[in-house]
Amino acid sequence: MKNFLKYVLATITGIIIVSILFMVVMLASLSVMMVSGDKTTSITDNSVLVLKAGVNIPDKGSKNPYSGIDIINMTVTPAPGLNEILQNLKKAASDDKVKGVLIENGMIPPGWATTEELRDGLKKFRESGKFVIAWSDYLMIQEGYYLSAAADKIYINPSSTVDFKGLSGEILFYKKALEKLGVEVQVIRHGKFKGAVEPYILDRLSPENREQILTYVGSIWSHVLNNISADRGIPVEKLNSIADNLTGYVAQGAFESGLVDGLLYHDQLIDTLKVRSGLTPDDKIALVPMHKYTKVPESKKTPFQKNKISVVYASGSIVNGKGNENNIGGDAFRDVIRKERKDSTVKAIVLRVNSRGGSAIASDMIWRELELAAKDKPVVISMGNYAASGGYFIAAPGTKVMASPTTITGSIGVFGLIPNTGKLMEQKLGVTYETVETNSNSDFPSVYRSMNTVEKEAMQRSIEVIYSDFVNKVSAGRKMTFNEVDSIAQGRVWSGSDAMRIGLVDSFGGLTDAVAEAGRLAGLEAWSLRELPVSEDPFLKMISQFGAEIKNKILKNELGEFERIFDDLREIRDFSGIQARLPYYIELH
Repeated sequence: MKNFLKYVLATITGIIIVSILFMVVMLASLSVMMVSGDKTTSITDNSVLVLKAGVNIPDKGSKNPYSGIDIINMTVTPAPGLNEILQNLKKAASDDKVKGVLIENGMIPPGWATTEELRDGLKKFRESGKFVIAWSDYLMIQEGYYLSAAADKIYINPSSTVDFKGLSGEILFYKKALEKLGVEVQVIRHGKFKGAVEPYILDRLSPENREQILTYVGSIWSHVLNNISADRGIPVEKLNSIADNLTGYVAQGAFESGLVDGLLYHDQLIDTLKVRSGLTPDDKIALVPMHKYTKVPESKKTPFQKNKISVVYASGSIVNGKGNENNIGGDAFRDVIRKERKDSTVKAIVLRVNSRGGSAIASDMIWRELELAAKDKPVVISMGNYAASGGYFIAAPGTKVMASPTTITGSIGVFGLIPNTGKLMEQKLGVTYETVETNSNSDFPSVYRSMNTVEKEAMQRSIEVIYSDFVNKVSAGRKMTFNEVDSIAQGRVWSGSDAMRIGLVDSFGGLTDAVAEAGRLAGLEAWSLRELPVSEDPFLKMISQFGAEIKNKILKNELGEFERIFDDLREIRDFSGIQARLPYYIELH
């Protein structure tokens, strides 16, 4: 017993000491970051800018100096946003110290539309005469390869592989699992193609859903193939054969088929970069991370411009209330857009949408403010990876709508979903309940019983009204008739290419193009950019999210590949009211 207590006391003491040391190190690191966060930096001659492509790339980079801190692994990995990367490429093109760009591929897909914009930025950089080399030490995923095709040369490790196989849309179905748990999912919807609820009420794809997935996946793949063919000089027919036979899964096969230009170890890659930079093997070359180059000032300072273009980033699910930095709060975005509308120095607004939708009510609130803004000044919509359902709802009043050919958009439809957990509670858990009410349906909506006829009819009426309103607003914004919009709506999902063909999008282009178009529509020759929403105080944010971040990190590590299933089921719980939301998570592999 004495030894046991001794070991317990030693363990507790060790935990306390480690915790104190951890907090001291963290506070010291944070203090350094606070002091140096806004300072400019410089780079040496013979530098190569490194673009890490296999990581999550948000549309807007965070100004929070703590955003790159991984509490669990005790690492700091700043992640610049797409806006910062594109600006860095433009800046580096005229920077004599930067000789070229190295694309380092990784395992996390940034999204097809994001990849498209990065490709455009790299091609503009190459117009300066500087080189772009792509390389992968491990697996080069398809989006990484598509990005790499915009480079001068592509190299992989001799033991690496190129994951070039075509696209597939993967959907998980939970109907049988929910039935075993005793959960009934009650659905009210409008739209032949509104497949958002199918994973919870079916065990396979409906014919309509299969049709739409095959259509937009085929459209995106065709666009990707044509661009790779032009970049690499490989016929589309041969590229499809390479994909069918998984030729790239052996490094030598990837080389012999023309997918890559050579097989290099890291030291050989460095030698190649030196040669391309005009250096000797003994010379030093500096590899500059993208986040560091963000702090390098422009060689020529831009004169102050009173006239502004406001870029409002709308990323994540559309939710009621204020929301947070990871979603689109109806109240918060209404206030932001209203302020920009009333600011006389703001001559145009660019709304960057990267959302699968969400709350129909919050979407309508944002739509109203954008409609009012469009009457006073140009409102240009820039669509990212997703601008679907509620994401398209808020885009509808735009003066001009721009998207990537690989954007997922449309999904003009609505649904209501209420889970009935009565059987789970009573038969599985032994929990019973009683309700005391003043009227027939005072407890509506209840998650402990099935909806009755009156409740179903009320939900259906509400769905129909919101759907008609949705179509009418798209009709007004796109200058189309109700029937024309209805024929391409019904909840159907479209690729950006098809969306432009049917009139939901005006032109192709990324965020940079949208800003330029906003300036043109406003009649401006020069302007300053204001990026919104403004991030909250970084220190307070870190404190408030400290516990949540640890919980999420632990959960993610424990769930592993099953995290996606957990997120899908958690969405059922979080559905609030009638939704204008894209069908499930679409993962195009």
